[in-house]
Amino acid sequence: MSHDLILLPMGALALLTFLVLLFVPVRRFRAAFAGQVGAGDFRYGESSRVPGEVSIPNRNYMNLLELPVLFYVVCVLNYITSPTVIGLTLALAWAYVGLRVMHSLIHLTYNNVMHRLAAFAASNFVLMAMWIVFFASRLPGSA
Repeated sequence: MSHDLILLPMGALALLTFLVLLFVPVRRFRAAFAGQVGAGDFRYGESSRVPGEVSIPNRNYMNLLELPVLFYVVCVLNYITSPTVIGLTLALAWAYVGLRVMHSLIHLTYNNVMHRLAAFAASNFVLMAMWIVFFASRLPGSA
């Protein structure tokens, strides 16, 4: 398969990150207009006065900028080191994006910690598998 296909899940995850970013000011302004918070509550991050439903989008956004960096790196490495992408790699990339979407949806809606943990942990295992497949496909004798 064309190595360009690995760019699609990368773009999808970037889109998710930008969509979650939109929730941050929406929830903050909504809370400010309701008198729950003031500008000073965000001066050094988020004060203890900030309600959970206001801080959750920011926390989810930070989640999308932490471990997914390793996803972007392994995708770029796949892109630049081979003219083709392994079908398994592409499937794992889409699975990772799907699990991160699921994690964000859970986090931003009903926020069940166990459901969120399951999606987060599964995405991490998929990401580890992507790295294993990347290196295993480059071992001497692998085709």
